[in-house]
Amino acid sequence: MTAKRYSRYEWHRRLVPRSLRTANKNPSHLHGHTGTTMAPHPRSSKHLLLAGIALSTAAAFAPPSLSSSSSSSSSPSLHRSVSPPRISPLRHHVLPNTVGSRRTAATAAATSPKRRPSRLQSSSSDESASSSSSSSSTIDCLVVGGGISGATLAHNLFYGDDDGNGGGLDVLLTESRSYLGGNVQSTLHADADGSFLFENGPNSFATQPSVVRISHQLNIQDQLVFADESLPPWVNHHGKLHPLPKGKGGKGARGQLELLFGSNGILKFGLTGDLLSWPGKIRAAVGALAGHAPPPADGTEETIRDWVTRILGEEVFARIIDPFVSGVYAGDPSTLSMKAALPKIARIEEYSYDIEWNKFGAIFYGGLARQVELTKERKADPPKPEWVEFEYGNPGSYKNGLSTLPKAIEKELGDRVKLEWTLTRVSRIDPSRPSLGYLASFSTPTGPQTVRAKSVVSTLPAHAADSVFEPVLPASPALFSRVRDAVNRRGIYYPPVAAVTLAYPRSSFRDVDLPNDFGKLSSLPGFGLLHPRSEGIRTLGTLWSSSLFPGRCPDDYHILLNYIGGSRDPAIGTMKEEDIVRAVDEDLRKVLLKRDAKEPKVLGVKVWPTAIPQYELGHLEIMTELEEMEKTAEGLWICGNYRSGVAFPDCVTFGYEQAKVVREFLETRTKV
Repeated sequence: MTAKRYSRYEWHRRLVPRSLRTANKNPSHLHGHTGTTMAPHPRSSKHLLLAGIALSTAAAFAPPSLSSSSSSSSSPSLHRSVSPPRISPLRHHVLPNTVGSRRTAATAAATSPKRRPSRLQSSSSDESASSSSSSSSTIDCLVVGGGISGATLAHNLFYGDDDGNGGGLDVLLTESRSYLGGNVQSTLHADADGSFLFENGPNSFATQPSVVRISHQLNIQDQLVFADESLPPWVNHHGKLHPLPKGKGGKGARGQLELLFGSNGILKFGLTGDLLSWPGKIRAAVGALAGHAPPPADGTEETIRDWVTRILGEEVFARIIDPFVSGVYAGDPSTLSMKAALPKIARIEEYSYDIEWNKFGAIFYGGLARQVELTKERKADPPKPEWVEFEYGNPGSYKNGLSTLPKAIEKELGDRVKLEWTLTRVSRIDPSRPSLGYLASFSTPTGPQTVRAKSVVSTLPAHAADSVFEPVLPASPALFSRVRDAVNRRGIYYPPVAAVTLAYPRSSFRDVDLPNDFGKLSSLPGFGLLHPRSEGIRTLGTLWSSSLFPGRCPDDYHILLNYIGGSRDPAIGTMKEEDIVRAVDEDLRKVLLKRDAKEPKVLGVKVWPTAIPQYELGHLEIMTELEEMEKTAEGLWICGNYRSGVAFPDCVTFGYEQAKVVREFLETRTKV
């Protein structure tokens, strides 16, 4: 019996907000990310040998959900900071607002079209909604939530399109915390040993056009830094480190040959690598190259575990996919929905069945078909020649850390940014005249404030958005607190995750040889390390930060950013910081460090009580109902990383695409 299957883009339709689908019909723009963000490496879909492993995990290792959860959130609890234990003398501070040189007036005039003057700029302080407690004027758009999603959206509304057209809108960006950037926090620590630059949230991004574009627009593209493309992610299994396949940084055909036949290529991984047993390799190869069982005929939603074991087998799941999902979502693949959490990979199966002769859906061929399509899409919309050169999916950051981006946006927007403003209520200005827009009420350090806006975009986390919108979306509290029996959850779950940054002298690391000509372990030649849950390691993953971006610490040290906690270890949220550091240090001594290694230099301990939204079973249904609910409130969009993606590039892409939607709405409203 032939299983019922959704059309190729049905999963995308059900997951992505209608507003973004309208702005851009190409779903790849909405999910084109990964690396250290959330989804698999964009180029890996063509590298599906054996288990289709390279489809998602071979070329991309993402740190635990935080690396992807840079979307905005105004929940005060999300921002609880835990001071690092005084194991060693510390002196550190948040990096200053270094955003690169600004364009001169002459340069701006020569390179950018003139923008329509903003009424926020031209209005007096008593007329501007951005500086008045209860202004009678109405701004164009209120953006609530100053994480990466909200901040980049506000920038795009103000800046305009790629050429600066359509900008200058009256936009106001509010954030309940004291800074922009959400979970993005770059910190510089200095002591007698030197300076150490580290992140308290996501460590890097998988480079995509959206990130390079906004960096160019903000004149911070000279601050971009990219990692060595040949650095592989490693998996710990039976006390040994196993590299996942990766090329050596070659371009075009050369790069493909390196990936297939190189010293750390797919062929060597399949034939001589010992991460998978031969039965495991054969089972994966059958699913990837010959075929596999069809999806449930009754349309039952599959978890990530269901999908992977059905197609590639239990061993691939346990040794590769499970640690990969732990690293990306800090989640449980037995409850995460495959179509919601990893839609790009899930869609590969649809591409496979669309090939007429591929009757049993072998996903290797679907990956190739998708790669051909993706290549055409990129050729049709190439990067601008004035942008800095980049490779899709390559891990990137800024010289002074990821906070460079939100700080540059804050500098650009000036008094259009309101910090420590907490949204308390959104209602209609006049319920009998919906076209007048919305009235937003805030609690601020100077007392209650109200803002009148023609449109409102919320990027609040789900747990902070339920009752706030009840006056205009009466069913929203019930939707955001719905009980889902399949996963025993109420609403959308955000588990606690701790980001623990430790520094050790290079001499503390084991002096052992790594496979595939990578040299000594003590040099940490890689992206980072993932731990299958079966290995007895509590830490989810460890990023080798100073290997990715050299110069972030003294030459005789290594910086390790460790993530611990998640939906399978929520006790982390209530542990003392000293105990969290001790647990991470013990794990590192089992795998990377000598047993007699010195105590770590504790650079930072950041506990995020509500870290990453879990795209669990039933998530798509909630998103579909939210989309229908939005239709009753024109000019209001309820967004966030629980809806458009948890990765850093997802959030930046959202800001770019949603700005098109808002501008189109405002233009239509003006004509009417």
